[in-house]
Amino acid sequence: MNGVILPYLPIWLEGLALTEVEIGIVLAMQLLLRLLAAPVSGYVADRLPERTMVLAWSGGLTLLTALVMFFTHGFWPALLIVSIQAAVFAPYAPIVESIAVTGVRRWGFQYGSMRVWGSIAFMGFALLAGELRGIWGINTIPGMMAAGFLLTIAAAFVTPRLGRAPVGPSADKALSPSSLKRFDLHVLMIGASLAQAAHGMFYTFGTIHWQQVGFSSGSIGVLWSAAIVAEVTVFFAAGWLARKVPAWTLMRIGCAVAMVRWTLFPMPLGFWGYLVLQFTHACTFAFVHIGLQHRLVESVNEEQESSMQGAYVFYNGVFLALSTVLSGFLYRQFGPESYVVMSGLSLLALAIIALAARLQPQRPGAGGWTSEPS
Repeated sequence: MNGVILPYLPIWLEGLALTEVEIGIVLAMQLLLRLLAAPVSGYVADRLPERTMVLAWSGGLTLLTALVMFFTHGFWPALLIVSIQAAVFAPYAPIVESIAVTGVRRWGFQYGSMRVWGSIAFMGFALLAGELRGIWGINTIPGMMAAGFLLTIAAAFVTPRLGRAPVGPSADKALSPSSLKRFDLHVLMIGASLAQAAHGMFYTFGTIHWQQVGFSSGSIGVLWSAAIVAEVTVFFAAGWLARKVPAWTLMRIGCAVAMVRWTLFPMPLGFWGYLVLQFTHACTFAFVHIGLQHRLVESVNEEQESSMQGAYVFYNGVFLALSTVLSGFLYRQFGPESYVVMSGLSLLALAIIALAARLQPQRPGAGGWTSEPS
């Protein structure tokens, strides 16, 4: 679903004649509503007999918002409908992540092998939406979103039923019920969220920038898909990476590569240069995401998975929303040169992740991965 929302929602908003600042405000409000709803939905899901109940409701309500988008015009209606959509779609990410991590914990599944299908779907939707938008215009975007939300409803009914998380004397004593209160984990999630927030300007204005330099809709779809190909490759190799590269190192590499990526992005690289640069998404997104999930599996009780994933979505949303609003003002004033601020944000993320590594308790590993030194 994000294969349509991330690349093309800004284009839909631009097609409604919104300014750069208004686009930034709408996208930031989308993130803010998502972050407010995600922790609540995660908390509720952990207390329901079956987590997938929330997914079905979420998919149905978001489908309705996509249909309303066909009749939406102007800043205030767009702000309202995008905000509602974000709030009702918010439960999907943390609950799906918690189900995947439960599979890792209970049955030893490879997280990357499951997560990869979301990336493949992103790539497929990005390519298809890019081609169809070139033919049918901006109404393709809410149409593709409606189709995607239909698939999320279907997915909710085929998702494995896990029931409540098992608790009892067999639970790992190294993981206390107060995992959610561990300061080092919150510092880590803040650092990882800042690393992801450094993508804010790209998510908001990347497609618009490429459109301004003359790239076709098909070329833009290819560029977005290149990033996802790189991401998919990393997720397929996640098991090998987990054995060979410490999670902390993955996150540090991701932040360091992000500093280079956002410094180079404003330069006139041409299609092939941008294609190469898009492959660095393997590091700037996937390395950070996998490294963080490895650490959470080691550190969090299963009955708190949805709550912890909701907390991460909250942090991610806060910083990405702030980054998005800031991007609107910066891009209007300075254009693509504003990406240097995203490079600075990546440096700050690297420092905070390094701090989290020093704050972590020194204990034997638990869960699906073996703990490694920082």
